[in-house]
Amino acid sequence: MRNTLKATSVLLTAGLALGLTACSSSSSSGSGSSADANAPLTVIASPTPHAQILEYVQKNLADKAGLKLNVKVVTDYVVPNTAVQDGSADANYFQHVPYLEDFNKKHGTDIVSVETVHLEPLGLYSKKVKKAEELANGATVGIPNDATNEGRALKLLADNKLITLKDGVGTSATPADITANPKNLKWKELDAAQLPRSEADLDAAVINGNYALDSGLKPATDAILLEKAEGNPYANILAVKKGKENDPRVQKLATLLHSPEVKQYITSTFQGSVIPAF
Repeated sequence: MRNTLKATSVLLTAGLALGLTACSSSSSSGSGSSADANAPLTVIASPTPHAQILEYVQKNLADKAGLKLNVKVVTDYVVPNTAVQDGSADANYFQHVPYLEDFNKKHGTDIVSVETVHLEPLGLYSKKVKKAEELANGATVGIPNDATNEGRALKLLADNKLITLKDGVGTSATPADITANPKNLKWKELDAAQLPRSEADLDAAVINGNYALDSGLKPATDAILLEKAEGNPYANILAVKKGKENDPRVQKLATLLHSPEVKQYITSTFQGSVIPAF
């Protein structure tokens, strides 16, 4: 991520390491042993919708499948990957593949995707206007400051003709790649988790779906611009450290997350603000 990891995140990482070591120490290597198959699986997740989906699995499906599921909730975008990398957690569920690939490259981690589960459409929100074209000249727009989500946010604005980006820049786009900005929009780059709290101080903000939901926003109805689901590469994934993909507990969870029950839960609970990706 472009932003510096805050002290609170460091403390949270340390706390997670202390709290999770006992339950994950038997499963920190390879693809798992017969003992590992009966141990609790610790998964770190963002609160909404990831932890909600996992808690549905935990309460309704896990026991019957013989899976002991331990869900740890964090709001940070760094801790879930560092905890999986150092073995203090078995898996995480909070990110999409472009973010994971960028994280691995920048942090030297080797975390891999197991399965895609759902898509949270990224949206543009505003407390000051009801349509994107109503944004005033010189309006300030908040965008996520991590590499892949910033590029994704700018692509959303470019797809809706608010700006133009250099050809081929893709998900790596930054404000420096803007070639046309008819409204002279100004950018406020913030940690993704801060954007919902900062919305009132901005003219508009591009907010990740999970943070929008967690703050009480309904992407399907509240966003003034929303990503399309078709052909979208940003489906959120269940991820593990490389080598643990075949852990039988991970495979059980992956199967449950792709079950008809989970698809129905996502569809009925989030009503278009979160979309099954399977």
